[in-house]
Amino acid sequence: MRDALKIPKQGPVIALDGPAGTGKSTATKRLAERLRFVHVDTGALYRAVAYVLRTQGKWRSGDTEEERVAAEELARSIHLEFRFDSALLPMNRIYANGQDVTDHIRTPENSLAASGVSSLPGVRAALLGLQRRLGCQGRSILEGRDIGTVVFPDADVKFFLTASPEVRAKRRMAELQAQGGDLPSLQELQNQIVTRDQADASRAVAPLKQADDAILVDTTHLDLDAVVELLAKKVHERLGPIS
Repeated sequence: MRDALKIPKQGPVIALDGPAGTGKSTATKRLAERLRFVHVDTGALYRAVAYVLRTQGKWRSGDTEEERVAAEELARSIHLEFRFDSALLPMNRIYANGQDVTDHIRTPENSLAASGVSSLPGVRAALLGLQRRLGCQGRSILEGRDIGTVVFPDADVKFFLTASPEVRAKRRMAELQAQGGDLPSLQELQNQIVTRDQADASRAVAPLKQADDAILVDTTHLDLDAVVELLAKKVHERLGPIS
C-alpha cells in the first residue's frame, strides 16, 4: 500500500469522508461542480466490486474463505473507471469491465455486501493505487470512508460529514423511493445503517474514522445548499481563490 502513496499530486486534492446517508455524495457532486474539480466516488469502486461478485454468485455473506479469495482476485483483475461528460462537469457514471453498473450498486443488499468486501485487506490494497491515480491528477474531490486517513493523508483540505441515524435513514428512503421498486421499512433502513457503521468503524483495515485534521460537518439540521456553502467557504479559506 505504501508505494501507492508515492504517486505525486499534480494539484489540490480535497478529501471528504463520512458514513452513508450524511449527504456526502450529493454534496461532493455539487461542490465539484462549483469548484470545477473532478469528483471521484471511491465508495462506488467497492460497491461495483461487490455487485459483480454478487451477479457472478461469488458473494453471499462473506463468511467463507472462498468468498474472500474471490473478492480479492476480482479486485486485482477488474477494470473500473469513471466516465465524465467533461473534466468540468463530472457525470460520475462507474463502469465495471465496460458495463455501466451505476444504477445497480446502491441497493441496501449491495451496500451491505460492499461493507464486507471493503473490509478485506487484499481488496483495499488492489484499489488503493487506482484511487491515488484518479485523485493525483489534481483539482480532485474524493469521497469515501478512509480518504483523509489512508488514501490521501496528504490531502489539502479534509472534511468528515456526519448526521443522526434517523435522518440518514429518511434520506436513504427518499433515494430508494425515487428509484422505484420494493421498499424496506424506515426502521429496517435505520438498522442497516447502524449495522454498516459498526462494521465500517470496527474493521481492522482502514476503519471509518475522522482524520485528526479533518473539519467535522454535522448535516443533521442542514439542507444541501447550506452544506455546500459551508464546504466551499472552508475550501476557499484553506486554498484561497480558485480559478
